[in-house]
Amino acid sequence: MNFATRTLGLYVAAALSLGLALPSHAATTLKIGTVLAPADPMGQGLEKFKTDVEAATSGEVVIEVFHSSQLGDTTEMIDQARAGANVGTITDVARLSSFVPSLAIMSAPFLFDTYEQADTFALSDEYLAWGDELKEKSGLVMLASNWYQGPRHLLTQKPITSPADLSGVRMRTIGAPVWIETIRAMGAEPTPIAWGEVYSALQLGAIDAAEAQPTAITGAKLFEVVKNVTKTGHIQLVTALVVSSEAWDAISPENQKIVRDLAVEAGRYGSNLTIKLGAESLEKVAAAGVGVSDVDLAPFKEAVKGVYPMLNLEAEAKIVDRVLGR
Repeated sequence: MNFATRTLGLYVAAALSLGLALPSHAATTLKIGTVLAPADPMGQGLEKFKTDVEAATSGEVVIEVFHSSQLGDTTEMIDQARAGANVGTITDVARLSSFVPSLAIMSAPFLFDTYEQADTFALSDEYLAWGDELKEKSGLVMLASNWYQGPRHLLTQKPITSPADLSGVRMRTIGAPVWIETIRAMGAEPTPIAWGEVYSALQLGAIDAAEAQPTAITGAKLFEVVKNVTKTGHIQLVTALVVSSEAWDAISPENQKIVRDLAVEAGRYGSNLTIKLGAESLEKVAAAGVGVSDVDLAPFKEAVKGVYPMLNLEAEAKIVDRVLGR
């Protein structure tokens, strides 16, 4: 036995005798928060993401999931991630448009007819290029943008048959320009507040109405504090899984590819659950005594046409049409 080998053996023996761990590849943890409940399709998608990532990376990437606003509201989690905290979240893409304005197109009114269309566009070269730009300008990394939460419908205290019926109605919406201007164009007064405050705000009359996807209506029990759900589907809520760039850069390139691919897969898993459970959610809402009604969409579509030129999204809308071949 030569000197080097003997010395290494003594080092190992000494480390073991002192209870010291030998050097190893440290795991990277990604903390992902959501404002939604664990039973929500997005929550279930995150749990699948966690299981799959940890298995595929042999534990080198660990995912910790925090449901029901445990890490704060969506905007707060985005701010934490941008500040360098190891935090990620599922967010409507319009919130990210302050960094890359073109991203707002994903939340534009009456743009996508089906989830498949949104999924196709989210994986297009044009859209992914905007995602790359996001990292440079915001410190956020978009892992996947095909997490579908469903069509947004109107939740009101009175029946709605046309945009005129929304005049003077204070309606909670997401605090991003495309959402605010869409709701305003439809006739209501947009009122951005945190999702966790919507139930009490409706209950106390601080707002008159809200808009939400079917699974969120039941998840937050909003059917207890509204009387009508009008199925406008004015925005298809397609969301993105984003994380802090600092946490992301600590992951090896090989594992980054694994995580991205599994983020897309988990997004499709959660999205399919959204589609399946959405109809069941509306049945539950109706069974609770809330009116659930269809409506002629033509007046609403006409009312929001001006949102595109107002927010300079006409060029992006043409890109969507080109990618989808329509």
